[in-house]
Amino acid sequence: MTRPVLPRGLYAVTDSELSGTTLVQYVAHAIQGGAVMIQYRDKSTDAGQRLWQANDLQMLCQSLRVPLIINDDIELAVQCRAAGVHLGKDDATIEQARALLGEQAIIGVSCYASLTLALAAQAAGADYVAFGSFFASPTKPDAVRADLELLRAARAALSIPIAAIGGITPDNGRALVDAGADLLAVVSGVFSAADISAAARGYAVLFD
Repeated sequence: MTRPVLPRGLYAVTDSELSGTTLVQYVAHAIQGGAVMIQYRDKSTDAGQRLWQANDLQMLCQSLRVPLIINDDIELAVQCRAAGVHLGKDDATIEQARALLGEQAIIGVSCYASLTLALAAQAAGADYVAFGSFFASPTKPDAVRADLELLRAARAALSIPIAAIGGITPDNGRALVDAGADLLAVVSGVFSAADISAAARGYAVLFD
């Protein structure tokens, strides 16, 4: 069966501090500015809130034909009919996600600074892998750091798309794209901006 084809560009990741109509409005602005994929990331324990937020975002993303990816939570992805899920090292396996979400689902995997993890994820059926943090990040200040050499090596070794994450700005993002990143995953650089659409455009143009 044909697997999903991912777009290249800005992969906007929501901030847990956003909620309600603000969240949906901010994501709409990010898409208006050129985000090609959205990840709903919320670390709260309020399952009800997470479900209605995910449902609202899925309605928005579906109407604008932009994939919505759910961070860490396969069941939530099933419930809101999201396009896919993003898995970390302590989450479910790719095989478990595929069994629940189906062949057309987009399954991404955090590989931190490990090409070995990325190769294993590709072999297990991941649709994209993510490396980082490439720069100091306010979202994850203690994250493992990745570098451009890893990105270049990954581009040569992998056939699936690569996302870069961590402290990415329009100024430092160009080097990541040139080194092989297909997606720039950004949280605060987009959603902490005074003008979210303009901030998103600053990343989107790096792929022109």
